[in-house]
Amino acid sequence: MRSIPITPHPRISLSARGVFFSRALPYGLSLLLLAAALVASVAIGAVAIPPGQIWSILWRTPDAAGIPASLTSIVWDLRLPRTIFIMLLGMALASSGAAFQGIFRNPLADPYLLGIGSGASLGVAIAITIPGFAPASPVIPVFAFLGALWIVLMVYGWARPGRDSASSTRLILAGVAAGAFAQSLAAFLFYRTVEQTQRAISWLMGGLLLGGWDPVRLSLPYILIGILVMFAMGRVLNLLQFGEEQAEQTGLNVQRARWILIITASMTTAAGVAFGGVIGFIGLAVPHLARLLWGGDYRRLLPLSTLLGASILLLADLLARTLLAPQQLPVGIVTALLGAPFFFYLLRRNGAAR
Repeated sequence: MRSIPITPHPRISLSARGVFFSRALPYGLSLLLLAAALVASVAIGAVAIPPGQIWSILWRTPDAAGIPASLTSIVWDLRLPRTIFIMLLGMALASSGAAFQGIFRNPLADPYLLGIGSGASLGVAIAITIPGFAPASPVIPVFAFLGALWIVLMVYGWARPGRDSASSTRLILAGVAAGAFAQSLAAFLFYRTVEQTQRAISWLMGGLLLGGWDPVRLSLPYILIGILVMFAMGRVLNLLQFGEEQAEQTGLNVQRARWILIITASMTTAAGVAFGGVIGFIGLAVPHLARLLWGGDYRRLLPLSTLLGASILLLADLLARTLLAPQQLPVGIVTALLGAPFFFYLLRRNGAAR
């Protein structure tokens, strides 16, 4: 008897294909935006470099022999390391912001509104002002992490009595107060001991502490490990959204999971702040934008926020470098100008929802 091949029902195939594209499309769009932002960041500047020449320089094709050595130096020594570090910084801030919003179940939670970024800057200020330490020291991210962890412990302790969830008002007020305190101490230390005060102030406003490949080399391990750990705990963040009691009924050790996430997100933020300075609103706005576009499942929200944060910070940095060219603005000024209206929108939205 002749066998008849079995073909899937056309409606089932279309449904499966539709589910696949609905899940893959956000990642595809995010990766395309990131690729465009990376090319624009390297190509655009005081000296414009066509993408074709960038390709030849990076891959050392035969055409690269006819490209001036000055352009090769601009790409390899200036723009490429800055671009990669800004990408890592945007990834760190956006993923940490999404994690903190999930940990505290607070839409206004952010590495800077919680004071964590300012705590990291205080740790860097302490490290740099110790005799014998230089901004390129591998110990700088460790000091930044300790400063960030100290602040988050204070904020969490002040805003969380007993087992009750911290209210939005107490959490934000505690974070603002602790952040202002840490920021003031950092500014004082720089003012008293650092000779290049203008450079230090620029860093506190979101300017890079160092150029070249050192920031990439020193921050990459911390940021990469932190992001991967947060990705792995996407399901845990989903469970935390139902409250502690319901999450514990599923067998989750809520306190342990929460502290793992807090320490990981603080480490990731601190590694970026150590060399990128205080850059606000990326961790606040980007997760909300990703949630608005693609939903609130943290298993998808974390990676999509990470990609989107890298793209947005790269574009903000490009604007900071070209807006008043040849003078460069600290990128933190640009993110504050763009992010402050979004913050007021969130305040109004959350106020109307109550």
